[in-house]
This record gives sequence, structure tokens and C-alpha cells, in this order.
Amino acid sequence: MQVKEWKKNIRTVVPYIPGEQPKEENVIKLNTNENPYPPSKKVMDKLKEIENLRLYPDPSAKLLVDEIAKHFHVNSNQVFVGVGSDDVLAMAFLTFFNGKNPIFFPDITYSFYDVWAELFRIPYEKQALDSEFRIKKEDYYKENGGIIFPNPNAPTGIGESLVFIEDIVKHNQDSVVIIDEAYVDFGGESAISLVEQYENLLVVQTFSKSRSMAGMRIGYAIGSETLIQAMQNVKYSFNSYTMNQPSISLGVESLKDQTYFEETVKKIINTREWFGEELKKLGFEFPNSKTNFLFVTHPIYSAKDMYEKARKERIYVRYFEKPRIDNYLRITIGTEEEMKALLTFFKKYMEIR
Repeated sequence: MQVKEWKKNIRTVVPYIPGEQPKEENVIKLNTNENPYPPSKKVMDKLKEIENLRLYPDPSAKLLVDEIAKHFHVNSNQVFVGVGSDDVLAMAFLTFFNGKNPIFFPDITYSFYDVWAELFRIPYEKQALDSEFRIKKEDYYKENGGIIFPNPNAPTGIGESLVFIEDIVKHNQDSVVIIDEAYVDFGGESAISLVEQYENLLVVQTFSKSRSMAGMRIGYAIGSETLIQAMQNVKYSFNSYTMNQPSISLGVESLKDQTYFEETVKKIINTREWFGEELKKLGFEFPNSKTNFLFVTHPIYSAKDMYEKARKERIYVRYFEKPRIDNYLRITIGTEEEMKALLTFFKKYMEIR
């Protein structure tokens, strides 16, 4: 059968597949790196006061932009906000990765990068992590059309030092370098302090993880005025009203409650360290994590089988059926009670096996 002409013009891509969002109640959900604790009380109190939803929100999201700038001690014209860091990163791809040379990112990393590259028809090359899942900075010294990678990396959880990051930026001052810091608050070292020195550096963060606001979709980028203005131009050519009024208002309140933020992050880090020690006792192996998850493997047991058996027990973890990591599980750090339940599952699983 002949293919109709209009079908030939449909853009086909292999989409990003997000972590499963179970519909049933009373599950232990440790598969999408959400924060197990609620947002700050100030956020919830502010939610009751929000009015004028019949009106369009401020397209510049000035209140939130100004608060982010104040929090990080930068100028407001160095801040870009979007609907989650995915929106911010997509805008950055559209804005900065338009050359003929391929952009670089790791072969094991956030799996949205190659999706955006394919969607926007950006040439790219994946740079292989070493045998310990670490970025080899020398691989990024070659001519390129831009660089992006998470720090700490996902799904490995490994964080690199600020000296390491600066070395890559120094070697690529003719390219835009984007550092995706979705997990930086759990033990990583932010590159925001380098923005003033390097006009080509863009740092992207999110409210979804450490600020317990994945449902509000708030992401932001910090960079030079030149980079931010370029992103704003693309945004206003695409959709001027990207961020809704509740997100703007509640994002401001979250930034104001630094004490709650620090307490919550500390609880997650403490649970991560305790849980990691318990996993080691069961024979699991994993890189040192600077995130709110662990990337674990076991020399005896199949990760895929553990994933499937846990799911039947209403415990959700993340499994990636991909080369090099198809015997690993990514486990979000939940509450201590949730992690105890997962440990109990692992112990029973091993007894049966």
C-alpha cells in the first residue's frame, strides 16, 4: 500500500519514557525520585490565598525570578524560569545547539537528552563513561557544538567536583556548556559560582526534588545575561505564558523557607546513608551517591527479576533495560519506613532464592 504524502511529513521520534505512575493506592513509590516529604507549610498556606486564576499569569514570572536571583545572589537578568527543568532544558537545546558540530553528553545519563537532540535534529555524540561510571573529562576537549551533562549524574548518582566542572568549561569556551543540577542539593557542588567567570556556562536546577514540588513544575536556569536573554527570545517565540500563577506564587514561598528546606534535605541524606549501609550487608554494590537515590546492583541476583517481584508487592523501583546498566536498579530514597519495607522485601527475596 502506498504511503500517503501527508504521512511522509510527520516527524517520528522515539519518545522519552518517564517512570511509571501507579494508579492504585497504598503503594511504595521509589521509582521517580520524588521527595517523600510535603512542601513547606508556608507553601501550603499560600495555596489557600491564590486568587485571580481567571487572569493570565505574568509572562515574565518576575516575582519568582527576583526571588531566585536573591536566593543565589545573582541579578534577575541572569535567571530564566520554566515549567520544570525539562522545559528549561528543552528551551536551552533550541536556543544554543544550532551548529553543525555534534553536541556531547554521556552515554549513561538522563535519557531525555538524545530525545531532544533527535526531535530538534541536533547532531550529537555520546561520550562513554569509564568502567566506574565516571565522566572522562578529556572526552570533552574535542571540537563540539555544545555540552550537557548532569552533576550529580543520573541514574548513577555520581557527583564531580567544581574543579572538574570548571576544567570542562575552560576547555570549551567556544561552546555553551550546560550543567543539569537536578540533584545537586543532596550532596553535590553547584557550578552557579562559576557563572560570573564564564559567559558560556548555563546551570539548570529544579524545585521537583529537594523542594518537594514536582507537581508544580518549576525549573530555572542561571547564566550570563547574554544566555538568558537568548532563551527569553526563544521562549516568547514559542509560548509566552509558560508558567502558571500558582507555580509562581508557591515557588516564591518555598524559597523563603530555607530552614524547612535544609531539614528535609538532611533527613533524606541521613536515610540514604543508613539505607546504603543496610544494602551493603545484603551484598549490594553501588557508586557513592550525591543524590536522593541509589543505583544498585547485586552480583548474584537479577535486577530485572527483583524489579518485577517488588512491583508485584506494590513496591516500585526503576529498572532500565539498556546496555551496561541492565542489571542495576535505581532506588529513590523515601521515608525510613518505606526503605525498611524495601529491605524486608529484599531479605525475603533472597531467602526464597
